[in-house]
Amino acid sequence: MSTSKVQGRVAVLVANEGIEQVELTEPWKALENAGARPELIAPKGGEAQAFNHLDKGDAFPVDRTVAEADPDDYIGLVLPGGVANPDALRMDKDAVAFVRAFVSAGKPIAAICHAPWTLVEADAVRGRRLTSWPSLQTDVRNAGGNWVDEEVVTDRGLVTSRKPDDLPAFCAKMLEEFAEGRHPVH
Repeated sequence: MSTSKVQGRVAVLVANEGIEQVELTEPWKALENAGARPELIAPKGGEAQAFNHLDKGDAFPVDRTVAEADPDDYIGLVLPGGVANPDALRMDKDAVAFVRAFVSAGKPIAAICHAPWTLVEADAVRGRRLTSWPSLQTDVRNAGGNWVDEEVVTDRGLVTSRKPDDLPAFCAKMLEEFAEGRHPVH
């Protein structure tokens, strides 16, 4: 269990459908327990539908749309996985621009499982070491990233993990990086 304290608002960016539920709920709980205020950001208002692998899970209320959210208001960004979730986000120009704003500002980003697809689209993996669900390794490498098969990887404030089994290590490292704050932009 991490003892990192995180002060401030954290954006949790998801598509309105296709989020892997545990990859949303576990980081959310970890953030709240560390003192942060997570907010659910999505392309459309209303709700975001999560899944437990391929089975429909719970729906979660969206706090702000991407168009309403200002990246300057957040200390960090969480990108949950699920196959459909990042695939939809990488096709949404506002969501991609939102991610790019965090990258440009050197703010910490935590992405798990398939979520690095959105980072690839935002040109945020070039020259960085990261991991993901194994099927993304070619996409990450083609985008200039150094893909590795490890439980959790950190590179200049970017925290990545492969799958739900990695969530304990992912959440602990996420809290540590968010508590550290901004990282140098190269």
